Amino acid sequence: MPNCLVIMAGGIGTRFWPISRSNYPKQFHDVLGVGKTMLQQTAERFEGIVAPENIYVVTSEEFAGIVQEQLPFLSPDQILKEPQRKNTAPCIAYAAYKISKKHPKAKLIVAPADHVILKEEAFKARVHEALEAAKEPVLVTLGIVPTRPDTGYGYIQYQESTEKAKSVKTFTEKPNVELAQAFLESGDYVWNAGLFVFAIPTFKHELTKHLSRLAEQFEEGRAFYYTEEEPDFIRKVYAVCKSISMDNGIMEKARDVKVILADIGWSDLGTWKSLHEINEKDELQNAVDANVMLYETKDCIIKAPKDKLVVIHGLSNYIVAEHGNVLMICPKDQEQQVKQFVEDATKLDPNYS
Repeated sequence: MPNCLVIMAGGIGTRFWPISRSNYPKQFHDVLGVGKTMLQQTAERFEGIVAPENIYVVTSEEFAGIVQEQLPFLSPDQILKEPQRKNTAPCIAYAAYKISKKHPKAKLIVAPADHVILKEEAFKARVHEALEAAKEPVLVTLGIVPTRPDTGYGYIQYQESTEKAKSVKTFTEKPNVELAQAFLESGDYVWNAGLFVFAIPTFKHELTKHLSRLAEQFEEGRAFYYTEEEPDFIRKVYAVCKSISMDNGIMEKARDVKVILADIGWSDLGTWKSLHEINEKDELQNAVDANVMLYETKDCIIKAPKDKLVVIHGLSNYIVAEHGNVLMICPKDQEQQVKQFVEDATKLDPNYS
């Protein structure tokens, strides 16, 4: 049975506004300035692990055309269109039950479309280890060795052993800073990267056990997958199915979960500050993807269209981001305000969202 890849590409990335918009989110942008979008980089990352015909992208109905444009090798059946956002468990269930009609015992790799991996070869090695460990009834996830007490990530506590795939003891969602510091000092916690590997029968068993109604709903679609009736069936399911994450719905409850420790240059690229951290910087620690003239400016991240000259004097520790009809200038340590900016701007004009 083949390895199959499921790329989750339905989010809207509000914290990355104004680059990420509701009609064109960050996964479809060349955020790193490397000539490829985050979605394209994600698909290419699995070259040699998953054949192109076994790559599936789950996205919102409104983004299906963008996905097809950016990954033209995909057939229409490989783009799974969600009519509503119902979190990651329904997203993964849709893909798993559809793929199981063709490949009932395939191993699935589930990956977000908007994460950065800087150490590609190390990443591939860890994925191979995860595929090897993902024998029934084991669910596998990747854990990122933490470098700071970050409160924005989920944490996984593991049982120390000589095995590459270590047994998971607990999951903790976004702890406060004191708890995050304790996790860091304990040495047996890793960040939850949100990348899962499992055999389809294992996933179906766990879904049936912990989210039985969700399992029933997607099982009922077996006759419709890969047919013209699939979209109508999925709309009916999504109208009534539960909204719940893979972590909360399954991973935290399953008995046999293992984690592969991974030093892969990972970032979920959730904020402007995280982009500044991973980008190349000049001698004054400015991360620039723009046509600029800088004077007495340091520790900034600047991203703007190249057809416009950006002149900055005297800024320190700021975000300067322009895209389309919005220019945002904001202190990096106030970036939590971005969601409020989006909300207020949308009230002025929906085209700003």
